[in-house]
Amino acid sequence: MKISITKYVLPLKHTFSISRESHDFQDSMIVGLSRDGETGYGEATANPYYKMTFDNMKAEIEAVRNEIENFNFTLPETFHAFLVSKNLSNFAICALDLAANDLYGKLLNKPLYDIWQTDNSTYPITNYTIGIDSIPKMVEKMKETPWPIYKIKLGTKDDVEIVRELRKHTNAIFRVDANCAWTAEETIANAPILQKLGVEFIEQPLKADDWEGMKKVQQHCVLPVIADESCIVESDVPQCGLHFNGINIKLTKCGGLTPARRMIAEAKAMGIKVMVGCMTESSVGISAIAQLIPQLDYVDMDGAMLLKEDIAHGVIIEQNGNIVFPTLGGSGIKMR
Repeated sequence: MKISITKYVLPLKHTFSISRESHDFQDSMIVGLSRDGETGYGEATANPYYKMTFDNMKAEIEAVRNEIENFNFTLPETFHAFLVSKNLSNFAICALDLAANDLYGKLLNKPLYDIWQTDNSTYPITNYTIGIDSIPKMVEKMKETPWPIYKIKLGTKDDVEIVRELRKHTNAIFRVDANCAWTAEETIANAPILQKLGVEFIEQPLKADDWEGMKKVQQHCVLPVIADESCIVESDVPQCGLHFNGINIKLTKCGGLTPARRMIAEAKAMGIKVMVGCMTESSVGISAIAQLIPQLDYVDMDGAMLLKEDIAHGVIIEQNGNIVFPTLGGSGIKMR
């Protein structure tokens, strides 16, 4: 195989703010793996919370470039195990694993969901994310993109008021994501009000390691609670299954499609809900997520919708939330 590594700076339509950070651009690493006239593409975005930059992800891959290019690629699963043995970060592994899966499907001329024998005729609709801003700006963003389900980023002193005001302008389903900004007491107190305002669930209200707080939330919260920052890798699933009603898997955090599929199976065996979320990726990362959606209860794959300009062709998300899957094999990605 031959590797290519390219940096893209993705411009966002609006400043994107959550409880701990804001940004107008998203750095992204696109990896290409080429063999037999086909190229598979994968993506990992930089993330300050996890101390991941384009430069350090690229340096990790360059350090083992020769070994990767000489690897006898047959299956994405064996390639992923090889990458793990090289002690790469999960972000770098994710980009390579997504590229390997896309390449594998293209070589077989089959989409991944078909290779995995999943039926894509039914699937959950993605939510559309409204980042933290002034309340008038958040209302404006919502009106700009009418959508059946919104994820509302919270973590301010006016959280309940934000949801109350947004509710005046839409009948859409709401999900709220506090990104670790609340206490157990706040979560329990906010939940009945949010429930009356049409909120479906709360995502990651407490700090990632606040398991004692989550015990209280599990006992007293009237809304389901979904783990995000508490659920990074496969080994986190059992504990999250005891403290949350579901998990939100991020491909970059867990290391790609290969471990994500195992996490989905484990969560389902525990009887908890499964969501896959994005990290403001382009259509490269989003098209990979889309291959998983027949297996999911919820999905957050609006990353490319939040960009001023996309860098790739892949899945198309229509205004009503329907997905048009590409005809190419793998994740169906073509770079623009």
